[in-house]
Amino acid sequence: MGDDFSIMAETEKAVLVGIVNNNQDERKTNEYLEELAFLTDTAGGTPVKWFVQKLDAPNPRTFIGTGKLIELENYVKENEIDLVVFDDELTPTQLRNLEKSLECKILDRTNLILDIFAKRARTSYAKTQVELAQYQYLLPRLTRLWTHLERQRGGIGLRGPGETELETDRRIIRDKIALLKEQLIKIDRQMATQRKGRGNMVRVSLVGYTNVGKSTIMNMLSKSEVFAENKLFATLDTTVRKVVIDNLPFLLSDTVGFIRKLPHHLVESFKSTLDEVREADILLHVVDISHPNFEEQMQVVNQTLADLQVKDKTVINVFNKIDAYHYIKKEEDDLTPRIKENMSLDELKQSWMAQHHEKTLFISATEKANVDELKSMLYDEVKKIHVQRYPYDHFLY
Repeated sequence: MGDDFSIMAETEKAVLVGIVNNNQDERKTNEYLEELAFLTDTAGGTPVKWFVQKLDAPNPRTFIGTGKLIELENYVKENEIDLVVFDDELTPTQLRNLEKSLECKILDRTNLILDIFAKRARTSYAKTQVELAQYQYLLPRLTRLWTHLERQRGGIGLRGPGETELETDRRIIRDKIALLKEQLIKIDRQMATQRKGRGNMVRVSLVGYTNVGKSTIMNMLSKSEVFAENKLFATLDTTVRKVVIDNLPFLLSDTVGFIRKLPHHLVESFKSTLDEVREADILLHVVDISHPNFEEQMQVVNQTLADLQVKDKTVINVFNKIDAYHYIKKEEDDLTPRIKENMSLDELKQSWMAQHHEKTLFISATEKANVDELKSMLYDEVKKIHVQRYPYDHFLY
């Protein structure tokens, strides 16, 4: 995807903005904007263009420089843009000044992700978690009222708390946050009781970046119908299923996907959902091998697990979507070093992934490729733990 996109009718037209700095070169910024475009599409918007500026540090007043802001302002007005999305979190001051200059809705990556969660929340528990995160994000930004946008009531960025709450004072918002926290504490207790009620069955949890195929693997292993689609954050509520492989039972849970810069408020609000990961015996770390940045996605997941203090667990790395893997074949006389982009799948299997991770599998959940190998490895790992817990259940094996 380049810096211009085809426009779909009757959706909010969005412009994306990112910066290049010492920590993020142009290639990396473009990759992040690709993801931001996917997020915008998932939220129901249509990205039509993106703007990139090289800056040592964001402008404290407007995030981007004066010249780039004028360029952006002209484009927004000339093309009747509804929404401008920034790839980094904006301060209340930046939000206020940008709205004043651009006279359209301004969102940052955090707010966009929160909005998608609000759109995707199905159960009262998920809705409560998202609402709490939204109010916590909103509290320091109560000046953002968009009163000049009468024609754009609703839409992206305005799901969840709604505009009447946007106009209330901090005291009411704080009271609401306190109430939501109390509700979540009660639900947390109920969920903890449910987890205890499952006994000492071995627990396996699917983790991974968003949209890597966790729900598809869940459906395949549990023979259930968990909602799965090619959108970010298709799964919010943790789904737990009992799975039996060759008479060996265990519990399998599917959790919310991780993403770069996952908003802190969301991680806090989804503590109980992520408790399924903390309490799991085995983690299936699902990776989209066809994604050009799968290594960075793995790092994001591993860092998020570390932040959640998830450690000392058996991890099986499941490289999914091998059917979609593509590479540029090198000529036989090409002596330049091998890089990921021109390595075949077989070469990748022999690379650092296979060498450094003892438990590594390459599968296609949709094509059912190497699924028996996954089940066999899962059986072996579950059995090791099961034997320790139930030493007299030898008749199972």
